[in-house]
Formats: sequence, C-alpha cells, structure tokens
Amino acid sequence: MTTTGKPTRPDRRALSSAARLYAVQALFQMEAAGQGADRVQREFLSYRIGVEDESGPHPEADEALFSRIIDDVVTWQSKIDQATDRGLVAKWPIDRIDPVLRALFRAAGAELTRPSTPPKVVITEYVRLAEAFFPEGREPKFVNAVLDHVAREMRPDAFPSVTE
Repeated sequence: MTTTGKPTRPDRRALSSAARLYAVQALFQMEAAGQGADRVQREFLSYRIGVEDESGPHPEADEALFSRIIDDVVTWQSKIDQATDRGLVAKWPIDRIDPVLRALFRAAGAELTRPSTPPKVVITEYVRLAEAFFPEGREPKFVNAVLDHVAREMRPDAFPSVTE
C-alpha cells in the first residue's frame, strides 16, 4: 500500500519476472499433461495470473510477455531445442534433461529469438528462476552455462567479438 492507501502496482521488472515464471510453469504443464498452448494460456490468463484463490494471491505479470514466450516456443521449438542441444553436454540431448529445466531452456530460447531483450538480461532472469526451482542444486550454474552458449549462437551480434 502507498501512503495514500492505494495498492501499489508491481514495477515493470517484477511483472516481466512473473511472466517468465508463469511461462516456465505453463510450458511444464503443456508437456506433462499433453495440453495445447491455447488451452494452457487461457487457463493461466483466466485462473492464475493476478488471481487470488484458496492458496492465496498469485502475482500480476506482463501478460503480453507471457503469451509471446509461449507462442514463440511453439513457433520456434525445433530451433530452440537444437540450439540448446548444442549447449548441453554431449550425449545429453534436451529430451533427457529434467522437464523443469527443459521448460526453462525453451522459455529463455524463445526470448533469445527476438532482439527486444538483451541476452544478458535473459540469462540473468532464467538463472534466477533456476535458483528458485533448484535452491540447493547445481542447476543454476548449468543453466547459466547452457544459456550463455545458446545466446551466443542465437544472438552473436549482442556479444562483442574478441580480436587479437
């Protein structure tokens, strides 16, 4: 609440971070339940994002970013998965890794297909999500390394070249 008694609205960064979290959850649900993108998007937009239920309030999110991530994953999944495969350790293709990490890599990859967000911001945001999902594990460092590789492949223009 503000000093005037009006509720405060989350800032843009918080809304974007929440959109990324919801996107990872939605992608996980799509895969785990075999549900289509349209159905899952409608569910999240109607019943989760910014809604209060028996478990409490769910944070507001940038709904346009949420929808764009899901749509871009559907459109570019093959390209994203191939880039992620090249960033993974040999003999560990994306379909053999943890489904939460797979959803996270796909969401991040979707953002890396567009120039609207700097790759370093995308990497930082998804490493933070990995820390939230895997607070005791080594997954955040793994996510950082893989996404750095994917970003350099998908958005080489965003990284200065090293000349000798």
